[in-house]
Amino acid sequence: MHFPPISALRAFEASARHLSFTRAAQELNVTQSAVSHQIRHLEDLWGIRVFVRQARRLTLTDGGRALLPVVRDFFEGMAGALERLHADEMRGALRVSALHSFSIRWLVPRLPAFSERYPDIDVWISTSDDLTDFSSADVDVAIRLGPGQYPGLHATLLLRENVYPVCSSEFFERWGAPATAADLLRYPLLIRHHQHMTTTWSQWFDAAGIAGVSLSRGVRFPDTNMALQAALAGQGVVLARSGHVGDDLAAGRLVRLLDVVCPANQSYFLVCPEENRDLGKITAFRDWLIEEATRARAVYDRWEG
Repeated sequence: MHFPPISALRAFEASARHLSFTRAAQELNVTQSAVSHQIRHLEDLWGIRVFVRQARRLTLTDGGRALLPVVRDFFEGMAGALERLHADEMRGALRVSALHSFSIRWLVPRLPAFSERYPDIDVWISTSDDLTDFSSADVDVAIRLGPGQYPGLHATLLLRENVYPVCSSEFFERWGAPATAADLLRYPLLIRHHQHMTTTWSQWFDAAGIAGVSLSRGVRFPDTNMALQAALAGQGVVLARSGHVGDDLAAGRLVRLLDVVCPANQSYFLVCPEENRDLGKITAFRDWLIEEATRARAVYDRWEG
């Protein structure tokens, strides 16, 4: 005997509960003829009639009454198993690899909100600026800065940013505000080594209309976080990304200089293996990150407008 399709079982259960093909069709959001067709298909497969069809009345046959609790048990058992599996997916460790500076400046301050929403998911953070090899690394998802092209992986855009010069409020008091971008060349500019992943001072000056700037002098730092710490300590002006300086700008610890809008040349993406994109913990983390990034971008737009 062939097992009937799920759609036929649903049509049978709904029709038996309502004793009406019309109301069953309304519940299942299909036509009455579709429900009637499914019931006939089921009866043909089983070789028995499950309903007695009369002019304005539908009743179960003895066979229909015998099979109804079996079908209901099937649906209830399936629903319970799926709920348990979903609950298991929303529990335990979620291993996240993220860039060091992004973790410190953006992700970690926001994590309590995620833990409050999903108390059974434990976020384990590791930091690396390298691409993650999911076949060998003990990582579920990665937050990466790049163009968004990750062959064989599922990538979700999280955050686009602008870059602009910032300095500490104490430095601003001592040096004052530059009137033009060219004036900024007289200031001590803090520089990052290996800027292939970030917008450079030369690119920012190009956006400000000053071409060909090449900075041969100035203190250099290996990562964004260290350069920002130097700026906070009053050592000079750093070229910063929106997401790295939001809290410091809001608190007045940093001051934005000039109003040149220069989009960052890379964006933040959440990356995971394609086959894991719909896992419960990953979906929850992705949706939460998108909410936080949307909220953050709205704040950045107010500063940068």
